[in-house]
Amino acid sequence: MPVKLTAPNPASLLPVPGIELGIGSAGIKTPSRKDVLVMRVAADAETVGVFTQNRFCAAPVSVCKEHLRGEAGIRALVVNTGNANAGTGEEGLQRARETCIALGNLLGVGPEQILPFSTGVILEPLPVGKLIAALPAAIADLKPANWAHAAEAIMTTDIVSKAASRRVTLDGVDFVITGIAKGSGMIHPNMATMLSFLATDAPVSCEALEAILRHAVNKSFNCITVDGDTSTNDSCLLTATGSTAAPVILDDGDARFPALRDAVTDLMIELAQAIVRDGEGATKFMEIAVEGGATEAECKQVGYAIGRSPLVKTAFFASDPNLGRILAAVGYAGIADLDVNKVKLWLGEVLVAERGGRAASYVEAAGAAVMKNEDIRVRVDLARGPAAATVWTCDFSYDYVKINAEYRS
Repeated sequence: MPVKLTAPNPASLLPVPGIELGIGSAGIKTPSRKDVLVMRVAADAETVGVFTQNRFCAAPVSVCKEHLRGEAGIRALVVNTGNANAGTGEEGLQRARETCIALGNLLGVGPEQILPFSTGVILEPLPVGKLIAALPAAIADLKPANWAHAAEAIMTTDIVSKAASRRVTLDGVDFVITGIAKGSGMIHPNMATMLSFLATDAPVSCEALEAILRHAVNKSFNCITVDGDTSTNDSCLLTATGSTAAPVILDDGDARFPALRDAVTDLMIELAQAIVRDGEGATKFMEIAVEGGATEAECKQVGYAIGRSPLVKTAFFASDPNLGRILAAVGYAGIADLDVNKVKLWLGEVLVAERGGRAASYVEAAGAAVMKNEDIRVRVDLARGPAAATVWTCDFSYDYVKINAEYRS
């Protein structure tokens, strides 16, 4: 079961002026499942995105990048689950484009104004006929208050849907931010997460929106790992509808910029942590806080070495304070000139290691007590600089193997 995670209350999810969402059922993998999402975006909205850096990126990722580079503006998103349309070559690109043409015709916009997204099994052809047949029902369902159903429609192996909202006041004017995400396994993002879609009614230029998204992603979705695998389909979109008469935030020099950036970042951190808490088979949620680094990048490098180690993750599942595994991960993280005699390691508030070995004050019973908790904090001090970073991860249980062994069953 997910670690201290429940589905969002639909009433807590704030409609974003300029955004409508509709759900359909294509039966792509499971008959009668609601597996198609259409999101209609107001004219003149700005949309930016970040995507997987996996070289085998999915066909819809390639099409999304192409359409975002265009001048026409984005008017809708379409998402299907059950099939990733990845590893499908030219035929996959053609089917993603067919989807855009079909939705564009139904909405009265150009196909280049549609962004397609897919998630599910890799190396299987997308049943584009089923997907297109489900679009009219999804369009008929379009409404502003459909965020909770949208979060459910994009789930794959997720147990709990993931969505959240924020209110932010900018120069005396109130705005909303709402977002959804999906992800549970194959999580080790590189400039994105599995799938995440966020929107705000704040008026923001494309340049400022890109700066907000880059900052927020690096503090959230680029700080999680479930299993060390980066998906072929990772995508994160941020839309600003600007559905008010307020002046546009042009760049980071605007006094309103930091408040909006921080609110978006805070929301993304909540969604990112929800993905880890819903990690496939997870029973523990771990925060890996690394400080004292020469750069933030090397702190994150150490955090990921710990967070994606199967030996560390299985020890946490067993509540076994076999903490030498953490030291080993710090040592192989790739910091060539690391002075291990200066490194300190804490489990919760318990000092475990210093001066190159076990701390004189450490007793295993204290470590074992911390590891029985569902939420566990690991802190590492590299003692080589002022930088810090935090990575969130989960344990590996028997269920992780079972879920992935039976994924296509």
